[in-house]
Amino acid sequence: MSNPYVLVLYYSRNGATAAMALEIARGVEQVAGIEARLRTVPPVSVDTAASQPAIPAEGAVYCSQADLKHCSGLILGSPTRFGNMAAPLKHFIDNSGDLWLNGSLIDKPAAAFTSTGSLHGGQETTLISMLLPLLHQGMVIAGIPYSEADLMQTRSGGTPYGASHLAGSDNKLPVSAEEKRLCQALGKRVASLAKALGKNP
Repeated sequence: MSNPYVLVLYYSRNGATAAMALEIARGVEQVAGIEARLRTVPPVSVDTAASQPAIPAEGAVYCSQADLKHCSGLILGSPTRFGNMAAPLKHFIDNSGDLWLNGSLIDKPAAAFTSTGSLHGGQETTLISMLLPLLHQGMVIAGIPYSEADLMQTRSGGTPYGASHLAGSDNKLPVSAEEKRLCQALGKRVASLAKALGKNP
C-alpha cells in the first residue's frame, strides 16, 4: 500500500500549467504525512491510431486510472481553451466512469488550477468546468479562501475558485510571486483536507 498522496493531474502545452503544478506540489508537501503525485495526460491526436509513446520524453508520467482511484485528494490543472478545460484532460476525465460507478472518489477533496494568455481569458469558467465532473464524482470541492491575502493583492492570476496564472499572449510571463503563493496555498489546503478526511488509499 502506498503512502497517502494528493494527485496533481494536469495538461500543459507550453509549460505554464506544468510550472503551476510544481508549485502546487510544493504546497501539498508542506503537510506532513501526505505526498504529491504529479501526473499528466497525453495530447489528443486527430490520428485514428494511437501515436504517442507510452512514456513522455520529459516531465511527469502519464496518469493511470489507478493513480486517480487511489488518491487521497485531487487537484486538476489545464490551460484555458475558450473558457473550458483542454480536450486531453477532459478526455481522461470522461473515461473515469468506472470510478463514478464504484464511488471511488466520494468525499475526497478536490480543486483546480488554470493558465490563460489574457487576464480575462476565461480563468474562472475554466476552473468551474474542471470542478463540474468532480462534483458528479462526489468529491469535496476546495477553493482558495480570502484569508490568503494575495487574493486581494494580485494583478495577475488568482481566484477563489482555484489557482490561476496569466501567461501572456506569447506564454512567456513567469508565474508571479503572488501566483506561486496561491498555488502553494491551494496544494496545502487540499493536502490538509485529505489528511483530516482520512480518505487514504
